[in-house]
Amino acid sequence: MTLSSILSFLGCKSKPEKTTEEIEMDKAFEEWNNRPIYKVLTTEILDKISDDMLEQTVFDNIYEIIGDDYKNELKNIQGLSPGQQAFWSTWVLEGEVNNGGFNQFYFNSSGQYSKMAEVGFKTIGAEKFADLTIRANNIYNENKERLEEFDDGTMESFSESYKDNPLNELDTEFYALGETESISGLRIKYIRDHVSEFTTD
Repeated sequence: MTLSSILSFLGCKSKPEKTTEEIEMDKAFEEWNNRPIYKVLTTEILDKISDDMLEQTVFDNIYEIIGDDYKNELKNIQGLSPGQQAFWSTWVLEGEVNNGGFNQFYFNSSGQYSKMAEVGFKTIGAEKFADLTIRANNIYNENKERLEEFDDGTMESFSESYKDNPLNELDTEFYALGETESISGLRIKYIRDHVSEFTTD
C-alpha cells in the first residue's frame, strides 16, 4: 500500500497537485513580487528593461522618489519632469477609468491629476484621449456640486453616484478608443524617445 493510500485510509487527504496554470500564476507572482525596484534610473538600466516591464519600472521609480507622502503627492509629482508627470497622470487616470469609470477617477484622490492628465495625454501623443479627458473634466466641473453630495465615505453613496451620471457615456468612449489606440504603447514609445526625462545621467 502506498503512502497516499495509507493516508487516505486514515482520513488524511494529500494536498492536490497544482495545475499548470496555477504553477505559472505562482511563478509570475513571485517574479513580480521580487522584481528589481530602482530608486535611481539610468539610461543603461532602462535600455536593459524589456517593454513589457518598462512602465512598471518607471512607476516603481517615481513611487520611490515621492514616497508615502500622500498629503503632498500632487505637489511632489509636479516637481518631476514633464515626462514623469505625463506618465504618472495618464497611468493613474487609465487605471481608475478601466476599473470604475471616470466617476471613480474623480471620486478618489486620483481626481487631483485631472488637469495634468490633459497635458499628459498630449505629451505622449494621445490626442484623442486628451480631448476626451478635457470633455470629462468640463462635465465633472459642471456637475461637481451634485456629485460631491454622494461623497460621504460609504459604498452605498458611491454606487448611487453612478445613476444618471453624465460621465458614464464617456466611459464607453474611453473603452472603445482603447481598442484602437494603446495608451501603454504610446507611453512606452515616449519613454524610449525621451530617456533623459526619466533618468539621472
